[in-house]
Amino acid sequence: MRSSKLIGKTFPMSRFIYFSAVSHPDNLDLAITLFNHFTPNPNLFIYNTLISAFSSLKKIESFYLYNVLLSSGECPDKQTLLYLLQAVNFISQVKQIHCQAIVTGLFSFGYLQNTLIKVYLENGLVRLAHQVFEKMPSPDIVSFNVMIVGYAKKGFGLEAMRLFHEMVGLGLEPDEFTILGLLVSCGQLGNVKFGKAVHGWMERRKPTISSNLILGNALLDMYVKCQKVELALRTFGALKEKDIVSWNMIVAGCAKVGELEQARLFFYQMPCRDIVSWNSLVTGYACRGDFASVKELIVDMVMEKVIPDTVTMISLVSAATESGALDQGRWAHGWVIRMQIKLDAFLGSALIDMYCKCGSIERASRVFKEINKKDVTVWTTMITGLAFHGYGSKALELFSEMQEDVSPDDVTFVSVLSACSHSGLVDQGIKVFSSMTDYGIEPGVEHYGCLVDLLARSGRLSEAKDIIDQMPMKPSRSIWGAMLNACQAQGDVELAEIASRELLNLDPEEEGGYTLLSNIYAASGRWSYSKKIRETMESRGVKKTAGCSSVVVDGVVHNFISADKCHPGWVDISSILNCLKNEMKPGADLGL
Repeated sequence: MRSSKLIGKTFPMSRFIYFSAVSHPDNLDLAITLFNHFTPNPNLFIYNTLISAFSSLKKIESFYLYNVLLSSGECPDKQTLLYLLQAVNFISQVKQIHCQAIVTGLFSFGYLQNTLIKVYLENGLVRLAHQVFEKMPSPDIVSFNVMIVGYAKKGFGLEAMRLFHEMVGLGLEPDEFTILGLLVSCGQLGNVKFGKAVHGWMERRKPTISSNLILGNALLDMYVKCQKVELALRTFGALKEKDIVSWNMIVAGCAKVGELEQARLFFYQMPCRDIVSWNSLVTGYACRGDFASVKELIVDMVMEKVIPDTVTMISLVSAATESGALDQGRWAHGWVIRMQIKLDAFLGSALIDMYCKCGSIERASRVFKEINKKDVTVWTTMITGLAFHGYGSKALELFSEMQEDVSPDDVTFVSVLSACSHSGLVDQGIKVFSSMTDYGIEPGVEHYGCLVDLLARSGRLSEAKDIIDQMPMKPSRSIWGAMLNACQAQGDVELAEIASRELLNLDPEEEGGYTLLSNIYAASGRWSYSKKIRETMESRGVKKTAGCSSVVVDGVVHNFISADKCHPGWVDISSILNCLKNEMKPGADLGL
C-alpha cells in the first residue's frame, strides 16, 4: 500500500475501511486502526461506515464518532442519523437524534421519520411517536403501518383502528402489515365483529396471502383471544402450513375456554412440543383446579426431558391453592425447590397466597422472608394473608415496614383496611383510609366498602350509613351487603330494610339480600314479615344457593353439598353422623 502511494488517500481508504468494518466485521479493530492512523481526511462515507459498524457492536463509540464528525466540519446525512438510531440505549439519545434531524434539516425524509416513530413506540413513548406522525405532511402506507402495528403491540387497539379508518379515508390500500396490526388490535379488544371483517379482506385476497403463515397465526390468535373456539378451529384447519406457534395457539385457545379434552387431543397430535405447549395445557388444568392432572402433566414433561419454568411452577402452585389442601401445596413447593426455580416476585407471591389459603401462615411468612427482591405484589399478598387469618396488628406492622422499601398501591390499601376490619382496629383503619391521598391514591369503591365494613362491624352503623351517603360514587353490592350483615348482627331492622332495598335494586336475583332480611325479621319476632320475604323469593324464582364444604382425605378433595346424597360414601357418612348425633345428646353415656 505504501509503494502504490494509496496510504492517506480518502477513496481507497474508504474501501479498505468498508471491507474491514462491514464486509468482514471481525476485522473492526483493523478498520479503527486504518481510520485513526492512515486516514487524515475522512469523508462522510467513512464516518457513516464506522458509525454503522459501531451501532451493533460498540454502540457508545457511534456517538463518540458522530461528535468527531461534527467537529471536523462534515455535515451528517439521513444515513448517519439512521445508523445512530440503531445504536441508542437511552431515550435521551433518541430525543437528541430527533433534535439533530430538525437542526440539520433532515427531518423531512420519510424513512427517517418512520424510524423515529418506530423507536419511540418500541420504547413506550406513544405521545412522541404520534407527534412525529402528525407533523408528516403526507404520510404513506409505511408510516401508517408503523403507527398501527406499534399501537397494537403497545395495547392501544382503539387508536390503531382509528388510524386505519383515517388511512382508508385518504385512499391508501391496506397491506399485510396493516392487517397484522388490525388483527392484534381486534384480539386485544375482543372485537370479533371487526376481526371477521378483516378475515373477509384476507379471504378476498387469498391468492396473495394464503401462504403468509404470520398472518394466518395472527388470525388464529385473534379468534383465540376473542374466545371463539369454533372459528379458531376452522382457521387452524384451513392453514396450509402450521408451525409450533400455530399448534401452541390452538392448544392454549381450547384450554382457555375449558375445552381441555380437545386441547389435550391437539397437544398429543403436535409434531413437536416445547415448554409453551406444556405450559398451555398445564395452565388450563390449573384454572380448573385439577391438581391431579397438573401433577401428572408435570411429571410427564420431566420424563420427556422438558424442564419446567416459572410459569409451570406458578400453574402448579395455583392448582394447589384452588384445592386448599396443604399437603398438595407442600408437594408443589417441593417441586419448585427440586427444579431449582428462582424464587422471584411472581412465584413468591403465588406461594405466599397458596400457604395462606391452605391455612399455614407460618410457611407463608417463611417464603416471604426468602424473597430477596420484594415488589408491591409480594408485600400486598403477605398483608392480605395476615388479614385473612385475623392478624390485623401484624398486617399493620408489615404495612409500616413495607413503606421503607416500596410505595403501596390501591390494592395494598384494600388489604390493610380489610385487616383492620376483621380485627376490629377501627381507629387505625380510619387513619389508614385518611392517609391514602398522601400517596397520591384516591379512594375507590373498594376502599369505601372496607371503611363501611369496618365501622359497621364495630357497631357504628350510623357512621357507616353517613359514609355511604357521602361517597363520591354509587355504592356497590358489597357495600350494601356489608351493611346488611352488620344490621343482622346488631338487630337494626330499620337500617336493614334500607340496605336490603338498595341491594335488591342493584341485583334483584341475589338471594343473600332476601335471606338476611328474612332472618333479621325472624330474630326480632316479626314472623309475618319474614314469611312475606320468603314468599317474594319464591314468586320471583330466586333460590337459595346450597351450602358447600370440602375435606381432603389422602390427597383427594371431597366436596359436600347441603342435602346432596350423591356422594359415593353417603351411606357410611350418614351412619357415622347419626352415631355422633346420638352421642352428643344430653345425658348420653360417652364411655369416658
